[in-house]
Amino acid sequence: MLTNAQGFTLYAFSPDTSTTSKCVGTCAQIWPPVLGPVTTAGVTGTFGTIKRADGTTQATFDGHPLYTYVGDTAPGQTKGNGIKGLWSEVTSSGSAVSAGSSSSGSGGGSY
Repeated sequence: MLTNAQGFTLYAFSPDTSTTSKCVGTCAQIWPPVLGPVTTAGVTGTFGTIKRADGTTQATFDGHPLYTYVGDTAPGQTKGNGIKGLWSEVTSSGSAVSAGSSSSGSGGGSY
């Protein structure tokens, strides 16, 4: 799975597009957007950014706007994976992992 520098899992929101975050307001309080730009080494994929409706810049990975989850209280947790069928952890290969197929033990990249 892809993690931030503190080891917290990064998530994708399925209604998002590669250019637009659909997670705003209360959603963004529970699922804080990863502000960008970000960089990393050793991860295959492309980091980028989008402009959010509030004017901030959000990091993306292979076209997925990135978020953390307030329910993950320790590095390595994946409590947000599969919530409402809309949230998926992002793998270091850039794909979203569906609930039930977590790769949380596989390491991954961090920014």
